[in-house]
Amino acid sequence: MLELAGIVILGIIAQWVAWRLKLPAILPLILIGLLVGPISTFFTEDGLKLIEPIWNGEKGLFPGDSLYYFVSLAISIILFEGGLTLKRDEIKNVGPVITKLITLGSLVTFFGAAIASHYIFDLTWQISFLFSALIIVTGPTVITPILRNIPLKKDISTVLKWEGILIDPIGALAAVLVYEFISVGEGQAYTQTALIEFGKILLFGTTFGFTFAHALTFSIKKNFIPHYLLNVVSLSLVLLVFVMSDVFAHESGLLAVVVMGMVLGNINLPNLKELLYFKESLSVLLISILFILLSANINISDLELIYNWQTVSLFAIIILIIRPLGVFISTMNSNLKFNEKLFISWVGPRGIVAAGIASLFGSKLLASGEKGADYITPLVFMIVLGTVLLNATTARLFAKLVGVFLTKSEGILIIGASKVSRLIGNYLQENDRHVVLIDNNQTNVDKAKKIGLEAMAANIYSDTLTDNIELNDVGYLMALTGNSDINKFAINKFTKHFGENGSFRLVTDDEMNDPQDNPKVGLFSHTDDFIKLTETVRQYPSIHEIELTSTEHYNSLIEITKADNNIIPIFLKTDDGDLKIIPSFSEEFEDIKEGFKLVYLGKMFDIEKSVQETDLEEVKGKE
Repeated sequence: MLELAGIVILGIIAQWVAWRLKLPAILPLILIGLLVGPISTFFTEDGLKLIEPIWNGEKGLFPGDSLYYFVSLAISIILFEGGLTLKRDEIKNVGPVITKLITLGSLVTFFGAAIASHYIFDLTWQISFLFSALIIVTGPTVITPILRNIPLKKDISTVLKWEGILIDPIGALAAVLVYEFISVGEGQAYTQTALIEFGKILLFGTTFGFTFAHALTFSIKKNFIPHYLLNVVSLSLVLLVFVMSDVFAHESGLLAVVVMGMVLGNINLPNLKELLYFKESLSVLLISILFILLSANINISDLELIYNWQTVSLFAIIILIIRPLGVFISTMNSNLKFNEKLFISWVGPRGIVAAGIASLFGSKLLASGEKGADYITPLVFMIVLGTVLLNATTARLFAKLVGVFLTKSEGILIIGASKVSRLIGNYLQENDRHVVLIDNNQTNVDKAKKIGLEAMAANIYSDTLTDNIELNDVGYLMALTGNSDINKFAINKFTKHFGENGSFRLVTDDEMNDPQDNPKVGLFSHTDDFIKLTETVRQYPSIHEIELTSTEHYNSLIEITKADNNIIPIFLKTDDGDLKIIPSFSEEFEDIKEGFKLVYLGKMFDIEKSVQETDLEEVKGKE
């Protein structure tokens, strides 16, 4: 009992430390596991581990293979949660790159790492290929915390996130096929077995995942599941899908839960956010337990086995040759720049799936007397720990070194996805700005997506927005909802994260009626609140640009907008295409010259009147 409670407590402490130090949690978790496991044998009186995961006749938490059953079930929940976060609209620019990374990139790793481990450690080809199959996977639980602290272009973050989740079932499939090769033996018998296993994994994995995802969706929409049981029913269904698929085809359960998560994540499903929050919390707990257990399960003899120059050589070849080769082959003829490819090549940490399956297959082959099987678990753990440590400590520095670190975040986060927000967001996107709209109204979100905008259903009162790696390049915040309290809350809460270049909100009704109460964060005009904007967009649903000639011309046009309720200035567009948000406190823009444009919403300017006003302003200026 003490050991079980200790694992949970130590795991949560490790998660907190990782949060404070902005490190992937896997790093302190593995170190704690090693401390209470193999390293503790040097300090205990009986020479036993403080925590022994597998029963050894004297002590242990799990008898027989039950540890690996627990690991498998936990991984299924973690991968399902990862699948829920994968959205189709994220990959419109980098879909082909992700496909090649999980196919061509996997093949490069599979053959490259096998050749390297065979010649460096003199392992048999069977064990070498099993090792290479296990390190194909990159860890989504590791990549996300790393990317969360680095402002990057959305495409780079998307590639790494999708690769980390989709490649897990592929690595597991490759490991199963190699394991079958070792168990069955080579020749015709293996060829038939491999083809059958491959077909069964694809068939049952996709079928079970797709079918049960739609069954759960149907049940939720028809209110067959009460709200208070939704999370636990979903959890039990994920475990059921994993186990049933695995019964029909060994290791197909991983593919099934990823497919199930992806399908659910891309369906307009009520309560999806609640389901995702629950799975995220559960995943944190499971990851904490798993890494401590698997690290503690390593023996000192395993560590001594790889404490040599061959290990360093193998690690260097995988990091500096094999990973970059796979990335550059997979990204040929893509829109990614050379420095972006370099960064993706550098960031490839391995995670829980590699560690879990390595422990399972390594122990089984060791028990059967397979030559070289004792290298599997320690070598894979070396790659996991080494890549996590390397990427956690150098990813930010390397991003700056190769020039993918965004020194100025130009993305714009718009709170609210009403018709006004969609109109403004569409204009910004057409002018090459990364725009994200968030709203808790799914109908508004769907309407935004329908016109090609990036939008998400989110609750601004939760903390999940600040953890979203797709928002790393956001530097402007615009709160455009009809609720003044929400607008104020958004400014107060998210300015630090998303408003480094500027945070703005619509003025309230009280502020609009009090000329002395003009907030620095006010948007567009002191006389235009949400109701005014909505009414203007209802009558004139368009955004226009008018050429400017001077600062005086700009000021005269602003005065016209103050007198006309149907014209609202929103941006100043410079001659090089840069857009400056117009605040409500009438900030003076200097050095306006020909080529600049005033961007406004609503009715078009009367050109003749605007010219007369400009001439009058210039005459006053001369006087």
